Amino acid sequence: QIHLVESGGDSVQAGGSLNISCSVSGYTYVPNCLAWFRQSPEKKREGVAGLFPHGTFKYYAASVRDRFTISQVKALKTVTLHLEMVNLKPEDSGTYICAADPGSCGSLVDADFEYWGQGTEVTVSA
Repeated sequence: QIHLVESGGDSVQAGGSLNISCSVSGYTYVPNCLAWFRQSPEKKREGVAGLFPHGTFKYYAASVRDRFTISQVKALKTVTLHLEMVNLKPEDSGTYICAADPGSCGSLVDADFEYWGQGTEVTVSA
């Protein structure tokens, strides 16, 4: 059972920066796709960024492409997924949730991901 635990959420002002993390563990093989989603009461869950842990392929939603950077750090039995966010906007507020899937990579559709964390809160004030 793959286990995902997010951390690093905080309250920041618009224009500020924040780094959030997700610890991924419990796998026999590193999942083929890791991604970040976000959700707020006003919006349905939306994909933010994803990466293929075995190579260099990364992809982003258009709304964050020039402001967010997804990356990973691999250890013996864990992968830590990072999301560096700069020039934050109030509309970036929400619960940020990391997801993993053993299948193919390239989607930001939540139905394509099998494993989910609980989320970490990001609040951006104007």
